[in-house]
Order: sequence, then structure tokens, then C-alpha cells
Amino acid sequence: MKRQYIFLSVLFLLALNIFCWREVFALSEEKMLEVDFLDVGQGDSIFIKTPEGHQIIIDGGPNSILLQKLAERMPFWDKTIDLVILTHPEKDHMTGLLDVLQNYKVDYFLWTGVIKNSAENKKLAALLEEAQKPKRNFLASLDGKSKSTKILIAKAGEKIMAGEVLIDILFPHENLNNQEPKNTNDTSVVSQLIFGNNEFLFTGDISSSAEKKLVNGGADLSASVLKVAHHGSKYSTSDIFLETVKPGIAVISVGKNSYGHPTQETLKRLEEFGIKILRTDTNGDVNMVSDGKNIILK
Repeated sequence: MKRQYIFLSVLFLLALNIFCWREVFALSEEKMLEVDFLDVGQGDSIFIKTPEGHQIIIDGGPNSILLQKLAERMPFWDKTIDLVILTHPEKDHMTGLLDVLQNYKVDYFLWTGVIKNSAENKKLAALLEEAQKPKRNFLASLDGKSKSTKILIAKAGEKIMAGEVLIDILFPHENLNNQEPKNTNDTSVVSQLIFGNNEFLFTGDISSSAEKKLVNGGADLSASVLKVAHHGSKYSTSDIFLETVKPGIAVISVGKNSYGHPTQETLKRLEEFGIKILRTDTNGDVNMVSDGKNIILK
């Protein structure tokens, strides 16, 4: 019995020693920002992990593949997303988020609140209504999932802090909650993520008309990385916008489509500005890490 006790004690101390060394090693690692432009086909979806471990999703793509992408990036037991941003309620940006709302606890959901008469939008409204109800069961209270999802309405000037990362909402310029626009593309949430000296500009599906409003609005649009609007449509990514943003890298989220995306006009404009072009249809997932000074393609 004594030998068994000694053996268990040694085993416990060994395990504790290994755990301590792992913790010391983890603390010594440089904390990095991760930004993954996901290959979800003809649509947009971006997964962000901050140096402090916050997990953020911008758009969800046109199908259920986002759940697979999240499983590759998050431990199986982690079912919480800190922030979801829906740029605008179109299928190719929203559908995957319906799966997220049904399979993950979302702390904050930011969108414009615009109304669109479609089955997907009706389902989104129902899921958001349910997500705002606090969970009453005992198991939910144990894992911190008893709190309801907080809905945020996007408007220029709002800022979100996630540790050392700042997300600055640049567009739309007005509150669009409960409005029913004919064209939702130009209601897209445009946000700028800032980490140290690196900036990422996420543009949804805005056209050159909204780009002009952004430029004339006077906000600092400069960015190291530009998420090209509307999958490389010829009606976006104007000269004046590129002159203002001055990105070093442009990422086009695009898949097989009948629209001709990305168009030769857009690709030519990007090339003329000397911008490095990356595409999810040819490069697959575009994974980047930043230490606040440099951006590295993984």
C-alpha cells in the first residue's frame, strides 16, 4: 500500500512538473494576432483570434463549411465565440452564421439590423431572438453559457476593444436598424482592425459609391491588408479608394461563380497599384499572423 502511495505521488509530481513547464513555455511565446480569410466558396468568412485569445467571426459564407473551418481552429470543447459581425444579410455572407448561432454561444452579435424579406433572414431573426434569452438550466450556468447574446447595431464611430486589438466601425454612417433598403450591399458594415502598426480593412460588398462616401467622410482608411469588396466586382475597389487605403496586400474572397468575379478590371487596378493579390479560390484559406509590426503569410 505504501509503495502504491509513493508511486501515485511521484506520478502526480511528474504530471505537475510537465504542466508547469508547458505553462512557462506558453507564457514565453510571443502573442500574435491571427486573421484567416476562409475558403468558403463564393462568399465571405473571416476568422480572427486576438493575442489574448478572443475569437471573432466576420460573415459566415454561403453554406455550412464554416463549422468545419472552426473545428480546425478551435478545441472541440470550446463552443463560445466572443464576437460575430454580419456585414449585411445576404446568403453568401450570412448562411454559415445561422449554423454558428445554433452550435456556439455568441457573446456579441454586431450587424446593421436591416430587414430583408427572405427565409434566411426570418431564420436569423428567430435565432437572434432565442439567443437573447438567458439559459436557465444548471449545465449552462456551469460553463458560462447562461448569459444571453448582446445585439449591437453597427454605426460609424463605434469602437470595440479586444485586448490590444481595436475594431473601428467606419460604415454605415447612419443607424439602419429596422430599415428595408433595396440594395443591402451598400449597407455593409465596414470595419478596420488595428493591432500595433498593422491595419486590416474589411469591406463587405460595398460598391464604389459607398467607397466614395468613406473617402469623403475623412476617416483614416489606411490598411496593410484590404479585404476586396464584393468578391472582386468591377463596381468596387475604385482608384480613389485604393489611393486612400494604400494596402500592401489585397485578399479576394471568391469561389466558382457566374458573375465573372473577380473581374479583370479589378485585378488590373490592383496590379497597377503594385498590390499583392491573394484569392481564396486559388490560394485556399489565406492565413496571416501579425506581431503588430509585421504581417506573415502562414
